[in-house]
Amino acid sequence: MKTPATAPLPARHAAAGELEAGEGNALSAQSSQAVKTQLRLREMVLAGELPGGARIAEVAISELLGVSRTPVRSALMRLEQEGLLQALQNGGYAVKTFSERDVADSIELRGTLEGLAARLAAERGAPPVVLREARACLTRIDALLREPSLDDAAFSRYVGFNENFHLLLAEMSGSPVIAQQLQRIVNLPFASPSGFVVVQANSPAARDMLLIAQDQHVQVLDAIENREGSRAEALMREHSRIAQRNLKEALHGTASHPLPGVQLIRRRDY
Repeated sequence: MKTPATAPLPARHAAAGELEAGEGNALSAQSSQAVKTQLRLREMVLAGELPGGARIAEVAISELLGVSRTPVRSALMRLEQEGLLQALQNGGYAVKTFSERDVADSIELRGTLEGLAARLAAERGAPPVVLREARACLTRIDALLREPSLDDAAFSRYVGFNENFHLLLAEMSGSPVIAQQLQRIVNLPFASPSGFVVVQANSPAARDMLLIAQDQHVQVLDAIENREGSRAEALMREHSRIAQRNLKEALHGTASHPLPGVQLIRRRDY
């Protein structure tokens, strides 16, 4: 008796595999295009190419960027979640503006939650592996600040290390709830730990401010390791004051490095 032919079965399997691979590649390409569209739109808003209050429609942006409406729709929704856009009742979106008080309150809220995270980390005991990562992060910042000046590449590395340290601080708290709420706050425009640090880039007092911020980083980590909850909390609350100072410098000072998106903040009358 002859064995039934089985050749068609692998062929069918191969075809199915090729189809799945093709679908995966298509989804990956769509995702990549959506991310690129989102980044470009954010850049346009922060650069002032789309001014505060300007109405944005899917069709217009699709034509401007030369992409389909699907990634544009995804990008617009994401930027609304980030707080840069607001949905209009009759459809479409508008570029959002912020009062100086809105931004100051967001920074204050971040400082309050980071202070709470630091206190809980000290009281509960931070995981040793996370403490080591935080120390390593601060060591990298120390190495950068030993240089006589920071070029653009070094400054970008500083921003990355600074943001990573703040992420590790949230992790040390051992509270997913606090970490989640902190993530929501730092995603608000201008509220991230490095939201205004670029103002220091070419300021005469830039080095002094970065050194003060780094000293506060070291002190809060020492406080957490020594289980000094109140001290750790107070240090992080004070740490956020640097961002408040940078906000005022960006809006009312003579910062030579224009802050991306600063035109979206409505200055308070004094």
